[in-house]
Amino acid sequence: MKAVILAAGEGLRCRPLTLTRSKVMLPVADRPILEHVIHALEQNNIKDILLIVGYEKERIMNYFKDGVDFGVNIRYVEQKTQLGTAHALEQAKSELIGEKEFLALNGDNFIEPHVISDLIKSKSGDVTILAVKTEHVSGYGVIRAEGNRVLEILEKPVSEISHLVNTGIYYLTSKIFDYIGQTPLSPMGEYAITDTLQKMIESGIEVSMATTRSWWLDAVYAWDLLRLNSVTLGKIERKILSNAIENGAFIKGNVSIGKNTIIRSGCYIVGPVMIGENCDIGPNAVILPSTSIGNNVSVSSFTHIRNSIIMNDVRIDSHGYLADSVIGSNCHIGPHFITETATNLNIILNEEMHKAEKLGTIIGDDTDVGHRVLVKAGILISINCRIESGNIIDKALHRGTLVL
Repeated sequence: MKAVILAAGEGLRCRPLTLTRSKVMLPVADRPILEHVIHALEQNNIKDILLIVGYEKERIMNYFKDGVDFGVNIRYVEQKTQLGTAHALEQAKSELIGEKEFLALNGDNFIEPHVISDLIKSKSGDVTILAVKTEHVSGYGVIRAEGNRVLEILEKPVSEISHLVNTGIYYLTSKIFDYIGQTPLSPMGEYAITDTLQKMIESGIEVSMATTRSWWLDAVYAWDLLRLNSVTLGKIERKILSNAIENGAFIKGNVSIGKNTIIRSGCYIVGPVMIGENCDIGPNAVILPSTSIGNNVSVSSFTHIRNSIIMNDVRIDSHGYLADSVIGSNCHIGPHFITETATNLNIILNEEMHKAEKLGTIIGDDTDVGHRVLVKAGILISINCRIESGNIIDKALHRGTLVL
């Protein structure tokens, strides 16, 4: 069986991190979300993968190439204009000629391998939708079902219809393409695969449902990456590939450290923590649970990091404090940097108010922060910003902002 992964969208609600990469390339436990999806398919012996790409497609293609390094065979199809999930799937039609059945799934949802096996063992008919039961259904597509038969798919209903959420993972047959052309344009100006499936239901075709209790997690906003990261790190095992752990460094619990990384004397690291390759940590740095650090990162002495994601090629100078934060690639954080943290925050994003349960800050790529800078809780700092020393940042900074 082949799989079609939809990976063409930007992920507007994950800005500023998606200003320079698509949502599928956001890192969870030092690997792009899309890599976790591909791994789940490979673990179920689904190795022929068609990636529908569009926004920032070069990053995806340069990273995954032909898929051989990931144990799969990848081909690419471009969705030149992002007109919805049904339109994206239609781009795969010519590549699926002769295929009677296939899987379709999103590339920006973290999944475990068991999610795929739960769908495969329960598939039936022409369409099977994978659902999860969840208490909070706001913002998701909800399924109304009778037994395993789907009666209706409702996108973001205003009232509580059901606790069954559509994961966007489907078993499909080639019959789906007969109905994509009948898909109505949504109020958002897109052609949604859920509308295609609703059209099939109305035409009398039986659409079934499977459920899973395995991990399916969606990063709706950039700060949701912290939850995904924490869950994923909770499953890692202790794995230290570096032989440059100096005497006096204390490492406790499930900690993964990549090749050529130096952990200097006096460092205190408590897992689950993941540190990539070619990093220089310490001396006397503190790294606490649910933190992932990418490749080519330096963390100087007396800096304290917890529950955070530090992407590749970041330099963090001494005496800093980072908590519940995401730092984009190629950033320089000066000495005595502090992030405040708060809960139940109201954050304005794309001129709309959104809730964050707990957050320090989100900093986009290529941002330079000077000495003794304090960032208030929940503040989003965009890409290519420059913050001079001694500032308190209490308002969101847009792309290319200079703070004197």
